[in-house]
Amino acid sequence: MRYTSRTFAGTLVTTLVATLATGVLIGAAAESDGWVTLLDSSNKGDWNKGDWNEVGKANWEMKDGAVTADKLLEGKDPAYLVAKTAYKDFQIRAEFWVDEEANSGVFLRCEDPHKIGAKTCYEVNIYDKRPDPSYGTGAIVNVAKVNPMPKAAGKWNTYEITAQGPHLIVVLNGEKTVDVQDSTHLNAGPFALQYASGIVKFRKVQIKPL
Repeated sequence: MRYTSRTFAGTLVTTLVATLATGVLIGAAAESDGWVTLLDSSNKGDWNKGDWNEVGKANWEMKDGAVTADKLLEGKDPAYLVAKTAYKDFQIRAEFWVDEEANSGVFLRCEDPHKIGAKTCYEVNIYDKRPDPSYGTGAIVNVAKVNPMPKAAGKWNTYEITAQGPHLIVVLNGEKTVDVQDSTHLNAGPFALQYASGIVKFRKVQIKPL
């Protein structure tokens, strides 16, 4: 077969179209896995205008690619970043760093977005120095204990949390710490990130509705 410049150009165009189509399909697959990023270094947000509301006051700021707090600004009550969307069944991935004095946590299915706490939400704790360590880091406060309690201070950690009906699973750095059935909070509600003391950083937070 004799190739002309027109034949070569047509072949090149066909190849480019096929390549681009493949790339689009690959990109679409990567975006269709269901995960929604609510917080990372490029999505820090204005707490009261973006994906989050602020309850209580801490000095949250974007620092070195992570949302960081190390001080309460109003009284002694904990501060929270509260997702604006309510979720019922979901998975959460949260990357966090804390120091030894930190008291933090991820709160799930909160009944009232303006009143966050272990009685109105499930609290997946981040608290290495909790006086009762059975409900410290890796536990769900008043629902599921851990023994021995894992330590999170001084390193980057990843929580993988699943809530599907009454079934709750917590995995910290690849190790399952909670697998429990509980019906205290079954309705859809927002989740929240807590600052109570020490240094707390959240680098990436994603959610996948189930």
